[in-house]
Amino acid sequence: MSLNRREMLRLGAMGAAGAILSSAASSSVLPSVFMPTTSGTAPVPPAPAAPQPFAQPMAPGGINPQLFARAKAALDQHQIRARDWMGVVDFNKASHEERFHIVDLRSGEVESFRVAHGSGSDPRHSGYVDHFSNDFGSYASSNGAYTTGDYYHGKYGLSMKTHGRDWSNYNAEPRAIVIHNAWYAEPEMIATHGKLGRSQGCFAFSREDQWKVMRKLAGGRMIYADKLA
Repeated sequence: MSLNRREMLRLGAMGAAGAILSSAASSSVLPSVFMPTTSGTAPVPPAPAAPQPFAQPMAPGGINPQLFARAKAALDQHQIRARDWMGVVDFNKASHEERFHIVDLRSGEVESFRVAHGSGSDPRHSGYVDHFSNDFGSYASSNGAYTTGDYYHGKYGLSMKTHGRDWSNYNAEPRAIVIHNAWYAEPEMIATHGKLGRSQGCFAFSREDQWKVMRKLAGGRMIYADKLA
C-alpha cells in the first residue's frame, strides 16, 4: 500500500509527539527514583533515651562500692595528680584478710594485701578496728586520705612517710604514721594467732608485701583508708 505525502507527514507528526511524551514521562519518573527530593519532610530522629539514675563508680576487685566511691571523690577533692595507682584500705575487714587494695585506675586491676592496724584502734586485740584517732599518743589508725612521702631508714629498715590530707588524719606525719614492714605482719602470724599483730597506727606489712606497695604507691600517690558504719 502506497502513502501520499499528506499521510506521511501526519504519521511523522504522530511519531514525534509520542517521542516527546515518552521523554517527558521519563523525566518525571527518574528524578524521584535516583535523586534525593527536597520537597519531603526530614527524617525524624529517635526519641532520646530516658535519663538514667546516678550510679556509684563500679568497684573493681570486690572492693566495697561505697568505699571506692569515697576514695574516687577524695582523689578529685585533693587534686591528686598521680592517677595511675591508688591505695584503698577497707578497715571493715579483719586483719587476717587482704584489705589493703592497690587499684590500677587505668585497667581496673587490683592487688590486695594484709595490713596491720594500730593497737589504739583495737585495744582488745580482736583483729578488727574499733575506732580511729588522730591524737598524739593514741597509737590508733586514722581514717581519711593520705599521700605518700619520702623514703627513709628507720626502726624497720626502709620505710615511707605519709601525709594526712583530711581533718581526721592531718597529724599523720608528725605522729610518724608510715609504711613499714614488721615481724607481726608476716603470714606466720595468721597461722599461729588467726590475725596480725598491731602497729602504733602505721600501715605495717610483711616484708615482701611492703616492697610491692611502696613500689606502686611512691611519689605522692593516694591511699584512702576508712571503715564504713
